[in-house]
Amino acid sequence: MAPLSFEVRSVSVLVLVLAVSAAFCLGIGFVLQQNAAQHAPLSDFLSPRLLLDLMHVRRWLGGIGFMVVGMVLGAVALAHGELSLVEPLLATNLLFALGLSRRQTKQPLGRQGWAGLALLAGGVTAFIVAGQPTGGDAVTNPLRHWVIIGVMVGFALLLTTYAKQSRLSAAPVLLSLAAGLLYGVQDALTRVSGQRFSEGGWPELVTGWQPYAVLALGVTGLVLVQSAFETAPLRMSLPALTAAQPLAGIVCGVGFLGDQLRTDTGALAWEAAGLAAVVLGIVLLGLHPAMPRGSAEAERQRDLQPH
Repeated sequence: MAPLSFEVRSVSVLVLVLAVSAAFCLGIGFVLQQNAAQHAPLSDFLSPRLLLDLMHVRRWLGGIGFMVVGMVLGAVALAHGELSLVEPLLATNLLFALGLSRRQTKQPLGRQGWAGLALLAGGVTAFIVAGQPTGGDAVTNPLRHWVIIGVMVGFALLLTTYAKQSRLSAAPVLLSLAAGLLYGVQDALTRVSGQRFSEGGWPELVTGWQPYAVLALGVTGLVLVQSAFETAPLRMSLPALTAAQPLAGIVCGVGFLGDQLRTDTGALAWEAAGLAAVVLGIVLLGLHPAMPRGSAEAERQRDLQPH
């Protein structure tokens, strides 16, 4: 039993290191992307042209580079750990985003920053310790897969439609929530793609629909996120994105990937409390004064008003 226990502990440490490293890259990448996207033309709102325009901005390309590295590290973490374990750890990207933003704005953490940090870190720890996520047999019924994925994607579509109609102060939050839902589904399908590759190599991977869905969800989510970054400061967009992604990922993990969490009354209470603390911590950190407002925010809000 000792060698097995050591092996399990080693895998858990590996997943922890990979997931936190991914969160670091994602947090830095989001800040760099928003720094560049806030200067993009508003005529590109929710259009793929936005990505084409941003490709000429060196800072944005650097942010995308960090994001890609973070996604790769996250995919490797998902290959070795359960989605319900990795997703809460990825949510700590906001800590690293705040760190870079704080350096840019020279704002101290203060009570709000430390409280948000404690809630986010404590909530992640409480959820993982109480839930003790473990792997299980994936649900083979394809209907259950499609129902859960359909609900997530459909809700993201509704949020995007409403955001496109309003294009006011609520739009960045709605777009970020939609992107977070899509990224959560993308993480689940990334894990499925990794399992297919480990079972049958490239032939098994490329003959499935999952890797193509991962690409489509990634591009769509990227357009939504950059449109949110373009129209509002980071404090209005990143918290919603960071909160929605792990929640969607956990639903997919438990719903059809076979992830198992403890379900006794005490464990469920701590799991719920942990997730609530994560969301509250994300909100506090996202609203922290260190998060950049965007120099052209007032002008952009005037431009968004209907004439």
